[in-house]
Amino acid sequence: MSGALAARRILITGAAKGIGLASVARFIAEGARVVALDRDKAALSELAGRFDRASLHVVTADVVDPTAVAAAVAAGVDALGGLDGVVNAAGIDLMAEIEAMTLADWNRIIAVNLTGPMLVMQAAFPHLRAADGGTIVNVSSGAGLSPLKHRTAYCASKAGLQMASKALAIEAAEFGIRVNTICPGAVETELFRSSIDGAADPQAGYEAVRARYALRRIASPDEIAAAILWLTSSESSYVTGTAIAVDGGRTFH
Repeated sequence: MSGALAARRILITGAAKGIGLASVARFIAEGARVVALDRDKAALSELAGRFDRASLHVVTADVVDPTAVAAAVAAGVDALGGLDGVVNAAGIDLMAEIEAMTLADWNRIIAVNLTGPMLVMQAAFPHLRAADGGTIVNVSSGAGLSPLKHRTAYCASKAGLQMASKALAIEAAEFGIRVNTICPGAVETELFRSSIDGAADPQAGYEAVRARYALRRIASPDEIAAAILWLTSSESSYVTGTAIAVDGGRTFH
């Protein structure tokens, strides 16, 4: 490893699984100290056992709860002595026809995928300003660039996160804070598997998804974490306000 994040203090949401978990491992390997935020206490406890306490601090919170988010960010800042970056990786999916989707379904997707990242960014922002050059990377989706059938709420939430990130990038630039968005395609996570395994023919469903991609395969979480790392490191020091597709070519293919 290159030590690309040496001495950096990073908060990662959705840290117990999938892309968030892969980011925690990669960031710590690159020298960062990490606050791992997730609502899954058991998974966080397991995660805490994998790393040295000097490198990882875990906090339990649901990103849709403003009070819990504010307390979690404050606890993380206290543990690390400040904050240099945020990665918003927490997210959920919904596949539903418009007539079957309830208002509660819609509200939950928007709350977790769009309002949650906003609450985290809002709570973290003064600490990033104090760090004199912080970074924010929001995990959106290729579905926010190119829509998917029966995912009206999900696509809306992810496209909204991209535009919110671009708007904040303008505001944050005054303080040397960079804000960018990663747009993954299908990734081998529990979230992806839950939608595939719930299909009438899981194998056919998997192949149908794979066929959308120019590279003809599904990404590993670590491949997405690598892109998040780049946007968090000084290697991307002149990049802000972008939405980068890390999707094996789905959005152009």
